[in-house]
Amino acid sequence: MAVAAALAVVVLGGGAVWAVGAIGGGGTQPHEVLPAAAVAYVRFDLDPAANQKVALFQLARKFTVTKDSFSGEDPRQALFDAIKKSDKSVAGLDFAKDVDPWLGSRIGMAVLPPAAGAKEPGVAVAVQVKDEALAKAGIAKLMNGEKIGVAFRDDYALLAATQAEADKYATAEGSLAANGDFSDDLDALGEQGVLSFWGHLGKLAELAKGEMTAEQTKLLGQAKNARFAGALRFDSAYVELAGAVRGLEGFTDGDPQSANLSTLPASTAGALSISGLDQIITKRWAEIEQSATAAGGTEFKQFVDQAKQAYGLQLPDDLATFLGKNLTVAVDSEGLDSDQVKGGVRIVTDPAKAQAVFDKVQQAMTSSGQAAPQIAKVAGDGTFTLATSEEYAKQLSAEGELGENETFTTAVPDADAATFALFVDLDKVEKYYLESMKGDDKANAQVLRAIGLSGKQTDTEGTFSLRVLFN
Repeated sequence: MAVAAALAVVVLGGGAVWAVGAIGGGGTQPHEVLPAAAVAYVRFDLDPAANQKVALFQLARKFTVTKDSFSGEDPRQALFDAIKKSDKSVAGLDFAKDVDPWLGSRIGMAVLPPAAGAKEPGVAVAVQVKDEALAKAGIAKLMNGEKIGVAFRDDYALLAATQAEADKYATAEGSLAANGDFSDDLDALGEQGVLSFWGHLGKLAELAKGEMTAEQTKLLGQAKNARFAGALRFDSAYVELAGAVRGLEGFTDGDPQSANLSTLPASTAGALSISGLDQIITKRWAEIEQSATAAGGTEFKQFVDQAKQAYGLQLPDDLATFLGKNLTVAVDSEGLDSDQVKGGVRIVTDPAKAQAVFDKVQQAMTSSGQAAPQIAKVAGDGTFTLATSEEYAKQLSAEGELGENETFTTAVPDADAATFALFVDLDKVEKYYLESMKGDDKANAQVLRAIGLSGKQTDTEGTFSLRVLFN
């Protein structure tokens, strides 16, 4: 919630003139001038595509902290003023005189492999400029006497640790844009929004190899060809952080089950669904035990021993059965203000085996004098459902209509294909936290509508979308 509100404040520090002004979004991007050898990249764009500008404008008007800020100010100045408050080195500079005449709207940074004979990775920064001569003088003022390299390429100032490096980057053939993996990853991501980032996981891991543990080094083998990409983007109804990891090896086992949140009851207030836990437990139990032991703790071993001896469980098989191909936890909006909260777990598994595991635990608790919890059970066709009441157990095990709810479909895009998902309908639970809030805090919290996290994975890649929706 705080992130969503802060984004509207920081990115929209400027005014309506910028938000709905020039169409923007065109022109040279930082990755078109940064070195092709980059292993990581971050871009910030205050001149995104028109749809992003309009969405930012609409969202900012919803918050008390931004709705009165549309006085035509330049968003660059808003960011500069924010930096000026915390950085004394630029305290004597004036935005209109020292920055505005040369500063563009985009900035990008690339991390590069260490140069020959060097241990530390290199860094190159691309700053969009309007005038090279003014930019050179302005950057010198901003650096306040600190020496850095500055060179120019296609309306960008390239900044580096030394002048030789800056000149090298400015005259190099090609750019990061020509990197096939980079281009494919960003194309697959779609709209890059206000902020985007990319990195080659394998090459980044190589830079830190000397500081990695044996277990981390082992995992490096799976990620040697992997890359990640992400973007922060806006819609009139939500802000979204989207991402993808591609080029992995053995990322998941088998074909994960759909999270299937859309079949939950329409009155659902919140739910979490994860697929493939049974495969992880079964195939990687030895690694899980080894990792827990390597961590130096005895709690995990004690848990395993107690599960076997006190409850008669066969691990990891019984645990895999109970986690199932998909595990969905849900809480209903009805009954939250009563003594009978409606909550439950729906497991895609062998219902007979799951019933047997449940019975083992209950019988063991009864035999030892413990009070077994009163839980309702429904064994369905390929599912096993546990809930706080018989009524809700039947609701949870049946075909619900959450998928027809517009708030849900917006928060959890492509829900039928997602293999993991989280959904919270804030409008259905806000009365429980708004009563303790006042003033602007309460007004801004009321703007928040829902939160959704969803994604899917295959053997070689995974994607995710985190959305915060607004009323």
